[in-house]
Amino acid sequence: MRDHGSAASRKSELLVATTNQGKLAELKALLPQLKILAPSDLETQLAIEETGRTFVENARLKASAYHLATGLRTMGEDSGIEIDALNGEPGVYSARYHGLSDGPIKNAYVLELLRDVPDPRRGCRYVCAIVLIDQNGREHVFEGRCRGRIARAPAGEGGFGYDPIFLVPRLGRTMAELSAEEKNRISHRGRAVRKLARYLTAENARIRRRGVRSQEEAPRA
Repeated sequence: MRDHGSAASRKSELLVATTNQGKLAELKALLPQLKILAPSDLETQLAIEETGRTFVENARLKASAYHLATGLRTMGEDSGIEIDALNGEPGVYSARYHGLSDGPIKNAYVLELLRDVPDPRRGCRYVCAIVLIDQNGREHVFEGRCRGRIARAPAGEGGFGYDPIFLVPRLGRTMAELSAEEKNRISHRGRAVRKLARYLTAENARIRRRGVRSQEEAPRA
């Protein structure tokens, strides 16, 4: 394990246990106050089997493995789409649904499954679970959800994954048609990350207050 620098620099670092470039880009935009590290930045690549039955369990598996390997404050994230007409599928299997590659092929498969399903029954939700393991090994969980509807056809060039078929009814556009800023304001990941950011801000404030009290209580020469 490499040297990760001073204590001050480590406080601004957050290792994100993912190789998904789309997720990393969104997290960097959502957490500009932090230095987001990917496993590739540390030359640390782990093969983690996502055997959890929930998004939180899978996020925990990722965070725990990379925290143990590096000792850094680490965030594991798992997310996916739950479709009402498919009894909540793909759920935790969103990234590997029926072994299909991410993107147009998988989206086309979902649209075919829902071909005869009317709009009122095409409801869905994006779910994001974040597990943060801090430098002391304590675990913190943050979750976010975003309701939508499966579109009749893909639309938009932005985002990734199921975004081209995830319609946001009140906006009349798919996630892939939104700008990055619009998506981050309403998305499941944006909501979960804002909860994480509020926790980190509060925790940093507590640490500063403890430091001030320690200085005030220290005996003077």
